[in-house]
Amino acid sequence: MSVINQPVKYSNTSNIISVVSLLMLSALLVFYARKDEIVLLYFLSACMIIWCSVAFYYAPRAISVDDEALCVHRSISVKKILLSEIISIRLCPPTMAEKRLLGSGGFFGYWGWFSEKDLGRYFAYYGKSSDCFLVTLKDGRRYMLGCEHPAEIVDFVRKNIGQNVA
Repeated sequence: MSVINQPVKYSNTSNIISVVSLLMLSALLVFYARKDEIVLLYFLSACMIIWCSVAFYYAPRAISVDDEALCVHRSISVKKILLSEIISIRLCPPTMAEKRLLGSGGFFGYWGWFSEKDLGRYFAYYGKSSDCFLVTLKDGRRYMLGCEHPAEIVDFVRKNIGQNVA
């Protein structure tokens, strides 16, 4: 059984967005804690916990593939996409025209629902747009995934689903 495992590398933009967002939220918490605004402090704390928990859950850490499934390793869980459900896979970085419908545009990577004119709607899990590939399933769902050395993952999946290399 062959297994390929590639880490997800975050772009500098994503790293900056993540750090600056956390610093700003922390500064707000300190500011309102000093003002004794207890209700607002609790509200901001709850928002920060929820926001960071969602990011922690969805943030991609690695992409792996074996003879049965393509897996997105997230901080807490693994999203499995069975190879038998994949009809196509290709290297395909998102364009600058992508629209975020619901998700993160850089806070601990790019994840969530996005849409592009040429590609339609897809769910994304990636750290850098230059490392992306598009997976299309038999039921029409699409995933934009990204990791280091994406061509290695794409080639392995293509061989295992019988897709001609284009």
